[in-house]
Order: sequence, then C-alpha cells, then structure tokens
Amino acid sequence: MYSVISAIVVLGILIFVHELGHFLVAKLCGVRVLVFSLGFGPRLCGCRWGETEYVLSAVPLGGYVKMLGEGKEDESVPELAPEDEPYSYAAKKPWQRLAIVFAGPFTNIVFAALLFGLVYFFGVPSLNTKIGEVNPDLPAFAAGIEAGDRVLAINGTRVENWEELSRLIKKSRGDLLTIELQRGDEVVTVKVRPKKIESRNIFGEPVVTYVVGITAAGETNILKYPPGRALVAGMVETWKIAKLTLVSFVKLIERVIPAKTLGGPIMIAQMAGQQAKAGLLNLLYFMGIISINLGILNLFPVPILDGGHIVFILIEMVRGKPVSVKKMEIAQQIGLFILISLMVYVFYNDLTRIFTE
Repeated sequence: MYSVISAIVVLGILIFVHELGHFLVAKLCGVRVLVFSLGFGPRLCGCRWGETEYVLSAVPLGGYVKMLGEGKEDESVPELAPEDEPYSYAAKKPWQRLAIVFAGPFTNIVFAALLFGLVYFFGVPSLNTKIGEVNPDLPAFAAGIEAGDRVLAINGTRVENWEELSRLIKKSRGDLLTIELQRGDEVVTVKVRPKKIESRNIFGEPVVTYVVGITAAGETNILKYPPGRALVAGMVETWKIAKLTLVSFVKLIERVIPAKTLGGPIMIAQMAGQQAKAGLLNLLYFMGIISINLGILNLFPVPILDGGHIVFILIEMVRGKPVSVKKMEIAQQIGLFILISLMVYVFYNDLTRIFTE
C-alpha cells in the first residue's frame, strides 16, 4: 500500500505538471480551456473556476486539457459561435498550436531540473577522494600512491569527489598526470600515466577507457550547493539523464538492452515506495528521472502522443494546409494500438518480475 500511495503521488504530480504546461501556454495564446483533468475516465470530483472545469478522474495514469475548438473536424462536435471562434485551438496559427503541444513535455523536463536543483541545494552524498585500495599491477602502485591517500588535485585541477577524479583520469587518454595527494599531515605529488584497458559500459558493450588502478575507500561527504550553483547542477544532471534515456531507447531498438527490462506502473510503484522509505531527497531524485522519461516519451513521433501532434503540425507548416482528417484518424488508431500493446507488454514484464523473484 505504501508503494501504491507513493506511485500515485509521484505520477499525480508529474501528470499535473505536464498538463499545466499545456494549460499555461494555451492561455498565453488566447485559447479557452474548457477542462483540466487529472486522470482519465469517470469524473470523481471537480469544480469550475472561471471558464475552466478542474476535474479529478478515476484512472490516475494520465490527464488531459480540453480546449475550445479541439476536434472541430469531427462532425459530432457542434459548430462554434462566431464570437467564440477567436478563442478556439483550431483558429490559432500553427506555431501557436506547436507551442501548446510542446509545452507539456518541455515542462516535465524543466521540472526535473528544478527537482535535481533542490536535491543539490539540500545536500547529496558523494564519494570523497580517499583511496581504499591500490592495484599492484597498475600504474598507481608503481608511482607510490598508497591506500589512505586523499586526492587533492589532478594537473592542478581541484577534485571534490570521486566522480570528478574518475572523469579526469578517463579524459587523460594516457597522458602523464600530476596528482597531488594528502598523506597524513603532508602533501605529496606523484606523476602517473594511466593505462589503456578495455572494460564494459552500463549497457554491457566493450569500451576503451583509462585507469591508474585505485578504488574509492567508500567514504562520503554531503555536498550542499548554493541556490545558483544547485540550479546549474540540476540542469547538468537533467541533460545527462535525458541523454542516457535517449541512448537507452536506441539500445533497446538495437537489442543491446533486452526488452524484458522495460517496466510499467507496477515497477514504478515498487521503486517509488523504496525511494520514499530512503528519504524525501531520494524520492525527489527518482521523481526527476521519471519526469524526464515522461517528457521524452511524449515527444516520440507516435500519433496520439504529443510528438505525433507535433509531426502533424510541422507537416501542416511545410505544406501550407493541415493533414486530412481521414489520415489523422488512421494514424491515431495505429498510435493507440502501439501504445496499448506497449502497456500490455510492460505490465507483463512487471508481473513476470513479481512472480519469478
């Protein structure tokens, strides 16, 4: 139950943020928003404020913003009164409709950066640069580096954590490094030439990297950044995770990553519960990752998703006229079939994990 509640909170907030992006840009473009719904299906409760009805619906796996003039090409939708036409979605210029559609995924990605910024502001545990072990077969041992040393700088660049240390060694491409070490009460300087080795990346693919043969002692420090630096760190983290997410999708298509690793709502619920128990900052970080995934997934050019609508609008901008209703309907039916098939598959993966663990 704890996991279910955590998942509902996480998904509810992220869906709200996504739809809020559509809503705000629609209002900025002068579109009248009729319904703002959190969830799909039967209406549980709601209220009207101004021209918009705000609704909580029964199925918490999505949401929608219904705008005046949407579905105008459908014959079952009544014609708008002439005085209402300027406030309809259909009457807006293509670039305005493009902005409205794009705003949802974009807001998810911006929200992720803010969440990561909060995490960095309140403090994140980070491996410090104290060395735990030195491999006797690799260059660090020959250079005189010892277990218990703490790395202060590499080639004059101060290092604050193990991630920075590792990145500088890998970037060396085998060039000689000057490493400053804290050893007891004295500062020692050594020169080390990293060794080129073949290892495997997170996808299990062989890659060439450079190492000196040291491992972290496992000690952590809590890093707290001032607001401006925390926000920048949040944006950098967003970029890294967004890039990793896109690469992961490519690796799925290339079958480097097995499709059985895909997870759905059940997996999200399990992970949300685990992160909530680990603490609020862990939950915020997890929420940021899911928000990025939600934003990127919605930008995929699949009809029925935001990315599909973006494609239709771009085609309209190039051709000078909208895609025919018949073609859009066929494309959306195909998109719906793809989406439902994917949902069934990830549910199957989730259940398989539960019953085989």
